[in-house]
Amino acid sequence: MPSGYRLLQNQITRLRTKTVDEILTLWGPWTHLTEILGTPKRMRLFPPSQTFWLFLSQVLEADHSCRTVVRKFLLWLTLKTGKNASPNTASFCKARARLPQKGLELIHRRLTNEIEAQTADDLLWRQRRVKIVDGTGLSMPDTRANQKIYPQSKRQKPGCGFPVMKLVAAFSLATGTIIGFVKGTLHDAERILFKNLWGLFEPGDVVLADSAFCSYADFYFLSQRRVDCVMANHHRRTKGLEFVKSLGKEDRLLYWIKMRPCPTWLEKRQWEKVPEKLLIREVSFSVTVRGFKTKRITLATTLLDQRQYPKEDLAQLYRRRWIAELYLRDIKITMGMDILRCKTPDMVHKELIMYIIAYNLIRALLLQSCIIMQVQMDRLSFKGALAILRQANSSMLLLTQLPHSADRF
Repeated sequence: MPSGYRLLQNQITRLRTKTVDEILTLWGPWTHLTEILGTPKRMRLFPPSQTFWLFLSQVLEADHSCRTVVRKFLLWLTLKTGKNASPNTASFCKARARLPQKGLELIHRRLTNEIEAQTADDLLWRQRRVKIVDGTGLSMPDTRANQKIYPQSKRQKPGCGFPVMKLVAAFSLATGTIIGFVKGTLHDAERILFKNLWGLFEPGDVVLADSAFCSYADFYFLSQRRVDCVMANHHRRTKGLEFVKSLGKEDRLLYWIKMRPCPTWLEKRQWEKVPEKLLIREVSFSVTVRGFKTKRITLATTLLDQRQYPKEDLAQLYRRRWIAELYLRDIKITMGMDILRCKTPDMVHKELIMYIIAYNLIRALLLQSCIIMQVQMDRLSFKGALAILRQANSSMLLLTQLPHSADRF
């Protein structure tokens, strides 16, 4: 077993003998629950902080049912206080519904900011933060409320399909955390949803994406934010090109010529401010995998300096874009987020943000282990870390306020 795994397993195993207050030394400082969710004004069985940790336990478990989480809580309650409560899940479900959506989003933002702040420079690409953008789809129960907000495919007959949410997420290449995401319906284009993520990118960042996000307007507006792009060139971009000069073999500078039609997702006044030409670098290379057909890829990028950013480095960087597919597999398949289980859009949104918070907390554990043991992030398996968490004593996932709230029963 690699040393990083041993450290991670030791961290979690030690939690079995700790009190809930001591557990906060691991995940408590990452969440700021009391500051964000506040303290309860009424004496409840499920105060906000307690509900948050139970909800987190629910999305981390292989069995995502409310019944399982409530039974774990009742077992803890009996062993800790000698008191009993109803096994009915209605109170817990109502407590989940009371959690503020904006509060959960704030927890997510603070968590990602702290993880990014602890990212060592040696994890960066040429001292720059690379953020991968990719999209996916999520299913949910076929209820009237869900169908109204997230309608099923028009190709399916009513009653024969399920509501589908389209999700576009931005991942940190260094840590694998989800730094931001935007929701849409099945009928929303990923490129249009991507516009809502522009605010996440800071000057000096590099956006890495496939051809679905490669457009004239995106390149221009991101460059205005001093954000560079490395994206696969769209296969249909064959017109509006003006050769400038060659930088080497299959490496050249081009002008992209602004086309007349205004994109549907931009206002005309915004489109009028876009310049008539945009200087872009194009790099072509081949990807050869034994047993498969050789694939030809052409990149479009705003990293114009061939000495500072050689063609080979750009090719290697784009090959790492595939890791976003693995990140999505971790959260959708390994954690089970591919099918959301709540029956109303409001609760679906809360369930989604809780999955993302749980995913990022596991990434935070992996990052801490990598920093201490000085190993690379890709040496540790997300699935292995989740398996260790599920095997650990369930008390590690219980709440910040339980030791204090138990005295109120």
